[in-house]
Amino acid sequence: MNNDIIQLKIKQRLNKLASQDFDNIESWQIVEAFNKGQITWCRRQLHGMNTKQEGDEQSKRRIDDLQILLTDIIIKFEKKDNLVRSEELPINYLEWKRISVLANTECCTKRKMIVYLAEEANVDELLRDKYKQPNFEWGETFCTLKSNKINIYTNNEFDITEGTLVYYRMPRYIEIKDCIDPYTKKLSLVDVECEFKDDIIELFIDEAVKILAGDLESFNQQLTAMTQVESNN
Repeated sequence: MNNDIIQLKIKQRLNKLASQDFDNIESWQIVEAFNKGQITWCRRQLHGMNTKQEGDEQSKRRIDDLQILLTDIIIKFEKKDNLVRSEELPINYLEWKRISVLANTECCTKRKMIVYLAEEANVDELLRDKYKQPNFEWGETFCTLKSNKINIYTNNEFDITEGTLVYYRMPRYIEIKDCIDPYTKKLSLVDVECEFKDDIIELFIDEAVKILAGDLESFNQQLTAMTQVESNN
């Protein structure tokens, strides 16, 4: 679905197709609302805050809808006392999925480790528990997220130099050609279209309408959009 159709559908649902009053919708407002709607929808589906109460990969529909955001990168680590710390998470990082690493010691070849994401508050307890602490022989350890970096605990038993981080990235923001972003003052030189399937774009349109209707105090349109975006999810 191209940006012209998106704009047309949003204005149609707001009853602004021929509006010449002070509530006329400008292109930058549509872009801002649509992009905000993408983030809102993605976070809600990942967390399971929807009518189906289905979170990340809890159904075939969630897998199918969100797989486009799954990506992986090679991430480097540096050794610290009792752990290895990664470089900063990518700028487009949205939500954790998993990390795959190979660990090595002075006497053993590399071994693939299972890395569990743990809470920072439980680090001391996990390091103390012989069944949960890092163990090279079992091929298991845990990690935490802190200061936008990944800390993988090693108990100084092994070393990790790099790994593959799999995560949900931010959705690609749309841009409308010749539209000036009022926040950055940058002019969009080309159209950047939404990367999702048309059926999901329809939900993003309802999200954008919901946001814009709230800004304009058009409560009937806002209520209709709120109903549509979840009933068709």
